[in-house]
Amino acid sequence: MISSIIPNAEDLLALEPEELAGPLLKYVSQMGVNDQHRNNAFNGECIVQGYSRADHEKIKRALTEAWVWLEREGLIAPRPGSDRDWIYITRRGEPLIESSDFESYRRASLLPKDRIHPVSVQRVYNAFLRGNYDVAVFLAFKEVEIAVRTTGNFSSSDLGPPLMRSAFAVQGGPLTDASEVSAERQALSDLFAGAIGYCKNPQSHRNINLQPSESVELIMLASYLLRVVDSRRQS
Repeated sequence: MISSIIPNAEDLLALEPEELAGPLLKYVSQMGVNDQHRNNAFNGECIVQGYSRADHEKIKRALTEAWVWLEREGLIAPRPGSDRDWIYITRRGEPLIESSDFESYRRASLLPKDRIHPVSVQRVYNAFLRGNYDVAVFLAFKEVEIAVRTTGNFSSSDLGPPLMRSAFAVQGGPLTDASEVSAERQALSDLFAGAIGYCKNPQSHRNINLQPSESVELIMLASYLLRVVDSRRQS
């Protein structure tokens, strides 16, 4: 029964499909081999046993959405040689039955690995999977600072926003594209200096409480800045 995993119907209905998918995967794993059929899971009252009858339909709909998410992610699949409603837990799904493993997988789905700049992907990605969101953001912007310092041939004592201002100085900055109009050069200098000052420096001085979605957005910003530096290196 799902109620043995999530006793409160209100808590269940508050979950997004990808959050509810973990308990549902565990429920499917507890079904007998011959019972792993969509109809066996959703027909009748077994799956909603333990909840108020008034919530049954809403709970079934929420669990159906989670089932679709499991299928989309390749964690369950149709059994070969049978109709698609007979399912099995895939090789990808098997290790995720325990909730802690599933939580790591859910985090991974928020931050696609192939979207992160290759310079920082492994360290940033691992920190993110562990739920260390402030560390992941710090590492991402640290790589931006290192890339700017290295590409612009600055010394190890050049740091933070002043380094960004020098590297992208409107007139004569080593990473400045002179073909851009002056206002755009200034805007890019502001972007790099502001990103390092606001997104990297606070993480290095104190603990910052970041939500997963917020950290994803910041990591993607850092990846974009790294690609800008790449383009200046190539040119």
